[in-house]
Amino acid sequence: MHLLLRWMRRCGRHSRSHMPRRLKQPVSYIRLIFKSLYFNSLTNSEVVLDCILEPVFWMVEVVTRWFGMVFVFLVVALTSSVVFIAYFCLLPLVLQTYSPGWMMWHICYGHWNLVMIVFHYYKATKTPPGYPPKIKNDVPFVSFCKKCVIPKPARSHHCGICKTCILKMDHHCPWLNNCVGHYNHRYFFSFCLCLTLGCMYCSISGRNLFIDAYNAIDEVSQPPYTYKDRMFHKSVIYMWVLTSTVAVALGALTLWHAVLITCGETSIERHINNKEAKRGKVYRNPFSYGKLNNWKVFFGVEKRSHWLTRVLLPSGHTPYGDGLTWDIYPLKKDMMQKIF
Repeated sequence: MHLLLRWMRRCGRHSRSHMPRRLKQPVSYIRLIFKSLYFNSLTNSEVVLDCILEPVFWMVEVVTRWFGMVFVFLVVALTSSVVFIAYFCLLPLVLQTYSPGWMMWHICYGHWNLVMIVFHYYKATKTPPGYPPKIKNDVPFVSFCKKCVIPKPARSHHCGICKTCILKMDHHCPWLNNCVGHYNHRYFFSFCLCLTLGCMYCSISGRNLFIDAYNAIDEVSQPPYTYKDRMFHKSVIYMWVLTSTVAVALGALTLWHAVLITCGETSIERHINNKEAKRGKVYRNPFSYGKLNNWKVFFGVEKRSHWLTRVLLPSGHTPYGDGLTWDIYPLKKDMMQKIF
């Protein structure tokens, strides 16, 4: 917008001397009207630019919201296809060839991983991330949302797709068709971690089967395979390629969120904190209470047994606090240090 005004000002100065006298007055009026839309106490260049790009933002939000349902369907369909192949193609092979010890390992681990994935994905999609109150209250706030017209508590941000402010917002996830916030952040991370482990498990354990199936399909003079054999080989290749790709991509995302949790930050806060640190001042994140304590607060671990009941097993417990104030965390930090 500044460049546009500068260009118009230069063009006006250059053409003013060559402009006919009868056109100078209408052009001056047009320039005055344009400036009146920009130079006032209630607007600036960012507001004008947002108004101009509002149709584009609206289209992106509508498309993202619509594709969110498509992404959820893809997650369910692709995961179900891998589970179908594991049950009807690989499990009979495991029961026939593996020793009893390895057989029990695959059955127990595979079903534990599947239960964790299904539980945390369902909870991440269905659990509201948390919203600031829209009525007058005494909760302290750090800013004011111009779109929701409500006070914004610490760590809350506005989501343009959900059209509301989110408590402790991390990001809007199209694969969940939901925002990741205060009440479902743990479900989101646990789902990513369990799905990554499940894909790594399928990729590693199915490597030899993939090589055999690939060589069988790639042979020039193929033996007389039946239709069932060809479908088995293609299913193994499909499962291995899909799980290996997801393991790499989702593993990188999970690792990034693990770093953020260790630092006591969300994705949005990391971006803001990096800006603060670049100002030449020593910046300390006020929501970080030490690496181990950040993980305890994130998972809601208060005693030793919670590492089993709340981390390694499905748990629907709510996170600490209400997402509006954060003064509870220093007390929890001291308490957990004494317990451990």
